[in-house]
Amino acid sequence: MATLVQSYEQQYSVLTADITAKIGRLKSGHEENRDQLSREIQANFEEANDLLEQLELESRGAGAVSRLAAYRAELQRVREEYRSVLNSSATYNIDNDEAFDDWGSSDQRTKLLDNTERLERTGKNLTEGYRVILETEQIGAAVLQDLNAQRETIQRSRGRLRETDEQLNRSSRLMSSMIARSLQDRLILVLVLFFLGVLLCVGLYFYVT
Repeated sequence: MATLVQSYEQQYSVLTADITAKIGRLKSGHEENRDQLSREIQANFEEANDLLEQLELESRGAGAVSRLAAYRAELQRVREEYRSVLNSSATYNIDNDEAFDDWGSSDQRTKLLDNTERLERTGKNLTEGYRVILETEQIGAAVLQDLNAQRETIQRSRGRLRETDEQLNRSSRLMSSMIARSLQDRLILVLVLFFLGVLLCVGLYFYVT
């Protein structure tokens, strides 16, 4: 299952990078078939959603939930960027040749550089986010291990306390039995001494008389 999850994550990373690149091409305004490009981007969004759903089904644990949340947030950010490009492109006619003639080669190069830098920043953000998620998952696993070890220690301590309590109860019963036997022996000794005293008194009485 871990291999399948990693495959979904790699496909998602490649897909979001492709979406970002297409948004950059759409933003530059040099694409002849912008409608086709928009349809491709929308199809990519649907594919990304399907990948996240499959990833959610295959993933288990706190670390996986954190990664899914980060992926969904990143996809939402890219979707908002796409909507922003669509809204901004609606303010001018993309088929106007004069607009393309007004763009110099310097402007085109600048826009291409901006798109490249944006792609690089997106890739770095994804890499950094994935690294943070992995670190968080490792910390969570370590905390769970510590809690499990502490739980086992507490259980062993409880077991020793129960054994100690049982031993104390046995010792208490033994002491009570010894005390009762000692009192019984003393009572018998007193009765014997009393009986001997009575016999001695009777003997002296008969001796004197």
